Amino acid sequence: MLDHIGFSVSDFARSRAFYQKALAPLGYKIIMEVTAEQTGSYQGAGFGADRKPSFWIGAGGNSAAAAPVHIALVARDRAAVDAFYQAALAAGATDNGPPGIRAHYHPNYYGAFVLDPDGHNLEAVCHAPA
Repeated sequence: MLDHIGFSVSDFARSRAFYQKALAPLGYKIIMEVTAEQTGSYQGAGFGADRKPSFWIGAGGNSAAAAPVHIALVARDRAAVDAFYQAALAAGATDNGPPGIRAHYHPNYYGAFVLDPDGHNLEAVCHAPA
């Protein structure tokens, strides 16, 4: 259904560095960056795989933390969920739910949750059985 998603961050450089580290275990990296000079106002970084940016962060001022969002990213397996969680914490995230089964969603729902520097709830999830 979605082609890509983006949201504002209060400190672009800090969040860019955070997401580079946190998303690496999921196989996502910066695919594209745009500057305010190119767009007229927006500075952003698009993360993804296979040359397609699907997850964007952009300079958004101090109001970014006022409206946190929840983003769930696909992990290829449970080990990738675990690696994401550890990488995100090492990059400065706050724990919001360690890796584990969330049976209230379904029996194979394995996810981990962290809060990024702006309080956005970032999740890595694998739906495959162990």
